[in-house]
Amino acid sequence: MTTHPALRQFLGLIGWMAVTFATGAIGALASANAASFYGQLVQPTWAPPAGLFGPVWSALYLMIAISGWLVWRSRSFASDRTTLALFMMQLAANALWSWLFFQWHLGAWAFAEILLLWLLIVLCVVRFRRHSTAAALLLLPYLGWVSFAAALNLALWRANPTVLG
Repeated sequence: MTTHPALRQFLGLIGWMAVTFATGAIGALASANAASFYGQLVQPTWAPPAGLFGPVWSALYLMIAISGWLVWRSRSFASDRTTLALFMMQLAANALWSWLFFQWHLGAWAFAEILLLWLLIVLCVVRFRRHSTAAALLLLPYLGWVSFAAALNLALWRANPTVLG
């Protein structure tokens, strides 16, 4: 039995959204008290309000899912397991950061891990570009936000050594 191509594409998109938003949900479990914890930290003047993070991450997760779907629909993951592995590793690193920072209050580990996440995103952009320019471009806002988040992580860790030690 063959699946209609349009249905297959739709189900693929739903699948990539489910995988990507599951990453967000795993991170959200660690971030349940993030707003109050974040509010208690000594922050740089350029730190955004806690309420900005949810909407930004929701938009980014949507772009990440669509990006993965675009590469998948080009059938590239089937022949390029390295790209798929990089994509899945960056999702895992994405979820882990919230646990390191918000749940376990490990500022140094969170900073080291966000640098790894940044590198994995760069590698995904490079690899995705081989299969879909649009997929690579959709990851650029994510890369920009993680770059900003890395700088914020470093600033918060340095300003709050007893809390994020």
